Amino acid sequence: MKLLGLDVGEKRIGVARADSSTRIAVPIGFINVDGIEWQEIAKLCRIHSTNCFVVGLPRSNEGNETAQSVYVRNFAKVLIEKIPGAKVRFQDESLTSVMAEERLKARRKAYEKGEIDAEAAAIILQDFMESFKNPRNTTDNTPPDQFSGSNPNDTSNTSSNTTQNVRSDIQSSEEGSERSQELTDTIKKETDKMKLKAKKTKHKMRTAIKVISVIVVILAIVAGATGGFLWYKQREEERARYWAELEAQQNADNVFSFTIRPGENIYEIKNNLIEVGYEPTEVDEAFNAPYDFAFLQGRPEGATLEGYLFGETHEFYKTDSVKDILTKYLQGMEQVITENNLEQRYAARGLSLYEGITLASVVQKESADAEMPTVAQVFLSRLAYGIPLGSDVTVTYALDTVDPDRQTYTDNQAALSVDSCYNTRLHAGLPCGPISNPGLAALLAVAEPTDTAYLYFLTGDDGLMYYSYTEAEHLQNAAAHCQSLCNVSL
Repeated sequence: MKLLGLDVGEKRIGVARADSSTRIAVPIGFINVDGIEWQEIAKLCRIHSTNCFVVGLPRSNEGNETAQSVYVRNFAKVLIEKIPGAKVRFQDESLTSVMAEERLKARRKAYEKGEIDAEAAAIILQDFMESFKNPRNTTDNTPPDQFSGSNPNDTSNTSSNTTQNVRSDIQSSEEGSERSQELTDTIKKETDKMKLKAKKTKHKMRTAIKVISVIVVILAIVAGATGGFLWYKQREEERARYWAELEAQQNADNVFSFTIRPGENIYEIKNNLIEVGYEPTEVDEAFNAPYDFAFLQGRPEGATLEGYLFGETHEFYKTDSVKDILTKYLQGMEQVITENNLEQRYAARGLSLYEGITLASVVQKESADAEMPTVAQVFLSRLAYGIPLGSDVTVTYALDTVDPDRQTYTDNQAALSVDSCYNTRLHAGLPCGPISNPGLAALLAVAEPTDTAYLYFLTGDDGLMYYSYTEAEHLQNAAAHCQSLCNVSL
């Protein structure tokens, strides 16, 4: 499950994202509170395919809610109204801004206020996910992958009781032992030493935690006072928080985002993988490797993964292989096929799953989301009547497979004559395979086309779609609305 973390302020909203499978929060920027913040949040929901939010809830030093807490709760109420199906959970954000600024300073790079907000949002989101491994800041143990909505007035997700208990421990420590300050100074020196060593490797980090813990226990025993043990308990909680945050940051540095956009083909995806640092040989081997998914079994012999890598953004570790990456996108396609019953719905249209995905890949390249059901209807009607699809985007794909630099097919007249099974201007029926990786809108358009009877369409120079029933009407539309776009080189 994908989550968005929000650090809500009156001027800016810091934003972070995470996937519950990797449990690593990554800051992605901030939104200005200027009247269009809801449109920006809605856009983020579309980009990251989620409506699940973790919102930081501020408190006073005493652990009580403040006027800013009321502001955040009111923000959450509006968020639920503005974003369809929005699910909101609160997470205590005590001192997150201070911690965020310390992180940015430690990187020794210039930063602006908005980056502090984004970093704070990442800390809030990381705390939320970490609480389900070792509950600390929340009393609600619903795991992130079972995220459910919550009432913005509900306080059960926050840690006022925990905060008050910790403060009581500190007070008892100060009153119960005259040696607490000495104990504090000694352990602080040891902790500072170990912090420097811990930044080198995760192994040293874990070793440092063990060493510090042993030192603290020994010193607490020497102190021989109840206050010392209470102080140790508080310091143990603070130290666990620090190391969890440091490890999360180091993990974040080893994570990268990779996006496959609807309409991209495997040639573009391969180049993108090479650009992020993978070797061309590994990329080619991964695309040619076998994958154990039932929905891949119905493809013709020799078919590639074209059309089967469902477009979205995922986070990966830099140690992940290309095959690991492709498997993630294949899993996304498997989920879409299953949840939308595509195989059966395509069969009702007289198409196999492979044929339905192939047609969806053409629809994806030919039109915007809103027009896809009608474009799908045109193509299905032409298939039923035995009329060639006549799709220029299939010709372009055919050229990309045999002459990507256009050294042989130098003009459109030559291009339209390319003898390829992908050329639907030359050959009737579907192209011999998908020409891109279709998004959800295109896949569903083929399953549920509009109830119309058009046989022609074109995109005008004004960006609008023009449909017609006859070739004569189609030529009139081209003359009236497509002087430039219809002459673009293939």
